[in-house]
Amino acid sequence: MYADIIVDISVEDLDRTFQYRIPGELEASVHVGSKVSIPFGKGNRQINGFVVGISDEAKIPEEKIKDIASLNLKDLTIEDRMIELAFWMKEHFASTTNEALKCVIPVKRAVKNKVRKIILPAADRRTIEEELESSVKKHHTAKEKFLRELLTEYDEGLKYELITEKMNISPATVGSLEKKGLIKVETSTVFRDSLGMGARDAGSVRERIDLNEEQQRISDDIIGEYNRGIRGKYLLHGITGSGKTEVYLSVIDEVVKQGKSVIMLIPEIALTYQTVKRFYKRFGDGISVINSRLSAGERYDQYLKAKNGETKIVIGPRSAVFTPFDNLGLIIIDEEHEGSYKSENSPKYSTREVAFFRAEKEGAAVILGSATPSLESYFDAQEGRIKLYELKTRAGGAELPKVHVVDLKEELKARNRSIFSRKLRELIEDRLGRHEQIMLFINRRGHSGFVNCRACGNVIKCPHCDVSLTYHVPGKLVCHYCGYETGMVSSCPKCASPYVSTFGTGTQKIEELINKEYPLAKTLRMDYDTTRAKESYDDILSAFANHEADILIGTQMIVKGHDFHDVTLVGIILADMSLYQEDFRCAEKTFQLLSQAAGRAGRGQKAGEVVIQTYNPEHYAIESSALQDYGRFYDEEIDFRRLMKYPPVWTMLKIMLSSEDEEELLRETDRVDEFLKGELERLKAAVKLFGPSKARIYRVNDVYRMVFYLKWNDYSLLSKLKDKLSGIGTLSKEVSLQFDFNPL
Repeated sequence: MYADIIVDISVEDLDRTFQYRIPGELEASVHVGSKVSIPFGKGNRQINGFVVGISDEAKIPEEKIKDIASLNLKDLTIEDRMIELAFWMKEHFASTTNEALKCVIPVKRAVKNKVRKIILPAADRRTIEEELESSVKKHHTAKEKFLRELLTEYDEGLKYELITEKMNISPATVGSLEKKGLIKVETSTVFRDSLGMGARDAGSVRERIDLNEEQQRISDDIIGEYNRGIRGKYLLHGITGSGKTEVYLSVIDEVVKQGKSVIMLIPEIALTYQTVKRFYKRFGDGISVINSRLSAGERYDQYLKAKNGETKIVIGPRSAVFTPFDNLGLIIIDEEHEGSYKSENSPKYSTREVAFFRAEKEGAAVILGSATPSLESYFDAQEGRIKLYELKTRAGGAELPKVHVVDLKEELKARNRSIFSRKLRELIEDRLGRHEQIMLFINRRGHSGFVNCRACGNVIKCPHCDVSLTYHVPGKLVCHYCGYETGMVSSCPKCASPYVSTFGTGTQKIEELINKEYPLAKTLRMDYDTTRAKESYDDILSAFANHEADILIGTQMIVKGHDFHDVTLVGIILADMSLYQEDFRCAEKTFQLLSQAAGRAGRGQKAGEVVIQTYNPEHYAIESSALQDYGRFYDEEIDFRRLMKYPPVWTMLKIMLSSEDEEELLRETDRVDEFLKGELERLKAAVKLFGPSKARIYRVNDVYRMVFYLKWNDYSLLSKLKDKLSGIGTLSKEVSLQFDFNPL
């Protein structure tokens, strides 16, 4: 028997299968998905590989085929369908096969099982009491302490860790009593907990909330189709606070009752606390959480629970789409518009497209949900490729907040030079007086945007990236791209002038100003800097939910999906920060951010208000978000995309070349440029080619980057161009080539 193997190294010219002989002693153990050790190359160095096919025919002369060295039993196997998914991803998202395989394996290596040990009495009470009396006479203090505790818990037994760690009794003492037949130690395997106490604090009562008429109609329709064997694609467009999660829960309940499993995707870990709490209230221990902050052991246990069918619902960010359920029934992508659903690393996959492919292959339905759907999803719904449902009213009778759009140009004319407009300051004071909660949003962390010299204009930049350093309290400059840090400068490194100042505003600066202006108000800050610890998301959100703070200040992670009923004011400090980025999606991003931020106010019985501070109050993204009018925004934006031939109307392919050697990069860029122009001339297709040009940030972490963009209304043609470019010959070893369809 022979195995087709992908080697475990991501190099383009090795991105193919190699055939190896399966030794007789391994034939029963090696199968598709196995990880094996193989002799590779002229030196027969031992490397790992994945078995992707097995046959009884040699593809090359028998004498040239080497034997598989061994089966890697410590690593987990992957099923045929996940390999099929990996091969599809390789073709669809332009990666190496090996990169795609590594992506679909959620857990790379087996982790030692966690065990629970219980010490139980193996003799009757009288015998143990006699041993206790003997220990007292002989002054065996440790044994005496242990036996007294054992007699107290005679029926229940003692936890091994309690004895050895809390009572400081040595394993030797326990072993000696076990040898005498007085006790026995029972060992069982337990799964590590991934939920956290925040969710478990919800209690054991299973909570069911009655759906309103709109919610019930949508739930009944989706469940009705499911029961008829229809596995549809649905877009649930519901305004903020309309109760999309309750619809999800209702549909999930039915799917799980039919013995199927569910993947519930959320955009980032910041949403886990409240989402998991709601799911735990409904489904108890039937849920698992997978996210990047779990330990290796926790991730391994959740993987095993899913694979073994011991959990039916997995909640997590985009990587959870690869959860190895063998009876998948439903995938839900909540806040589906979020950019975090697009992978930043190769393969640069779209979670939405992966979910559609996997659902089609495994007979599952897909629900996308958002108050501000991506143009791609809404466009597909308008074209009839996805079924659209709309929730137009807030659940529980709550009203949409009143929105005030403040023109910061007018504030300046009125001599208000503060970060806070007069309207925002008035409403902050009002809410503090009423003991209601406030959220202040600014889409930049740190204290100040950048540091520059007033004498010569020099901006202090990162020595490894083409970006300015951001000032952070206390007195340090940080690069948000590579992590470089240095102390705050006292003079300009270019002209030695002492007139160096910070400019711009970040979350730290807002927090500092709020504490100065409202010293009695309690504040919390939530951004990348305050959420690096494993439990920090839960700690901050639960503290705010428990009214341990009056004001929550943060970046976009505070405005997505959270449901705090006592928040009656949301202040958006500068709405324009995302409006004029070098990105054709900047209006869409701005509309989504502002609408989501505004949606945090007034979600309970108390009316909410929102203040949007901007220099561009007339921009359609800002006007539409103030009105919470998605339809108006979509009509304007899709016309712009059609006019400029941007996604979702056309397909865009980004080609990036990168290298630490700038000269070699430019040489290879010229070579790719020549190939593309020649190929387009040969095809006689009106494909739009832009570039080559420097990437928006030319150098990141000492790596230089050049880009091309191709636009055309036929995805398959761009895919063929990508394949041809991949096959024109090996690029210089110093230069890497990456492809990204419809890049973010």
